[in-house]
Amino acid sequence: MSTQRPAVIVTGSSGLLGQPVCEALAHRGYEVFGFDRVGLPEPPKANPHVHDIECDITSYSNVRAAIEDVRRRTDGKLASVVHMAAYYDFSGEDSDAYEAITIHGTDRLLNALDGFELQQFIFTSTMLVHAPCEPGQRITEEDPLLAKWPYPKSKIETERLIREGHPSVRSVFLRVAGVYTDYGRQPTLVQQIKRIDEKDFQSYFFPGDTDAGQSVVHLDDVVDAIIATVENRAKIEAKTAILIGEPDPPSYEALQDAIGQRIHGEDWTTLYVPKTVAKVGAAVTDKLSGGDAFIKPFMVDMADDHYALDISRAKALLGWQPKHRLIDHLPKILDALEKNRSQWLRLNGLES
Repeated sequence: MSTQRPAVIVTGSSGLLGQPVCEALAHRGYEVFGFDRVGLPEPPKANPHVHDIECDITSYSNVRAAIEDVRRRTDGKLASVVHMAAYYDFSGEDSDAYEAITIHGTDRLLNALDGFELQQFIFTSTMLVHAPCEPGQRITEEDPLLAKWPYPKSKIETERLIREGHPSVRSVFLRVAGVYTDYGRQPTLVQQIKRIDEKDFQSYFFPGDTDAGQSVVHLDDVVDAIIATVENRAKIEAKTAILIGEPDPPSYEALQDAIGQRIHGEDWTTLYVPKTVAKVGAAVTDKLSGGDAFIKPFMVDMADDHYALDISRAKALLGWQPKHRLIDHLPKILDALEKNRSQWLRLNGLES
């Protein structure tokens, strides 16, 4: 039985972004087919227009079966595919999973979609595919690409695969900033909060320019951007990259002081430590913790990296700009910590 509503596939549908994207699309009048692995938390069933389909992106036969299921239900017509399934590891270590899931998984999906009447293919990439800029400047989609660790490298390679290996696909690359929520979630942010909350020795030292900062974006704003991309699919040209994030991120020092004031009632003293010393310290700490320390030696070289985004293209093509600012939203995140510390740590994956 085919649907009369325009159909959309969402991969990674049980993830942080996947669930609200599925719900928002269904609310806007789409029939949504959520692809994710068996055993992962399933999207809520409150909306009858969201359908779960088991799909392991590393298995071509599994991907083919999931796509054929959608073909039967849609007569082979799709308004969009929102492809968010990917591998992510903050350790900085390389992994075969980047190739198996992010790169080859995308290729499997696109090959299986051959023969569909597909109006749009959205790939959620990252702003980290770009080289950082200097404080006071902003990055545009045309600025140089530079992957400093395996995660953004896998995104660059996948963007290239889509452009060159599937040139007839009407592709859009959403280069998204770090995603934060009402309780935190963005890894570097919640680690910074935890260090200051605990008055950890490391919270007083930083091996970079404290005026540097990295763009972030609230979960609700990313969902809005994805929905706007689907809704504007007819006017977005193939192979278009769009940066999604706050244009003017708070500096590391501004965050330090805001967190310190809210939790301890004082600005937070931050002292510069040379990178060579910081690398040794990070390596020793990581070894003593059995490899579980958050700060890895490779991160030290990126302490100066500044990511402020020119979102002119998002405004022009999507009518989008963020409704939230992290510096304004920070009190809500810290209130959640104060109200229930154990729950906050659990939600942010920081349990001891």
